[in-house]
Amino acid sequence: MISVVIPTFNEVQCIAHTIRTLRENDRAGLIVQIIISDGGSTDGTLESAKSEGAIVIMSPRKGRAAQMNAGALAATGEVLYFLHADTLPPTNFTGDIADAVQNGFSAGCFRLSFDHSHWFLRANCWFTRFDVDAIRFGDQSLFVQKKIFTEMSGFCEKHVVMEDQEIIKRLKKKIRFTVLKKSVITSSRKYLENGIYKTQAIFFVIYFMYRLGYPQHQLISTYRKLIRQDKL
Repeated sequence: MISVVIPTFNEVQCIAHTIRTLRENDRAGLIVQIIISDGGSTDGTLESAKSEGAIVIMSPRKGRAAQMNAGALAATGEVLYFLHADTLPPTNFTGDIADAVQNGFSAGCFRLSFDHSHWFLRANCWFTRFDVDAIRFGDQSLFVQKKIFTEMSGFCEKHVVMEDQEIIKRLKKKIRFTVLKKSVITSSRKYLENGIYKTQAIFFVIYFMYRLGYPQHQLISTYRKLIRQDKL
């Protein structure tokens, strides 16, 4: 059984649609909970999520890592599925996750697609079929067996950015990780608001800063200076 965990902060424009899509695409009927772990929304996100039957909890700390850990604590499913609020899973995603776990993969993600047809975004998405750390980010969602997640103490809450990179690196040292063949659909809003090429360049700068060992406060500062409409 699968518990879906979604970290939110002012996502009223998309959260209801995401929750409905989760239920519609759960062809295997494996979802036991959809948990919204909120970081202090003020725009009606909580009310919208509750109206769609989701479980809403307030995270003690804001930030995706902390919020996802808080959501995982409330989860009862054998498998955790972490999803961004503006990302939609593919049809029968729960069946695909169950098949992967039964085949010995304790964690994994889907490929990526955007809700915009720009050639550069489509090209970026094509590369997500490969299991390469440089192109592995949280937008692709993440499933992991809860017992493994617990043993590894979850997401590192010191990471406000690159928390997905950090946990996947640890997971790969312990278990088999897979990239499933279907694609999630994620919002292109950040690319469109900041410029498609510019945004990609910024993400690569932050990624290489991370790989070079820059501390989190410098990564956060760089992100906030360069990305508009951020929610850090």
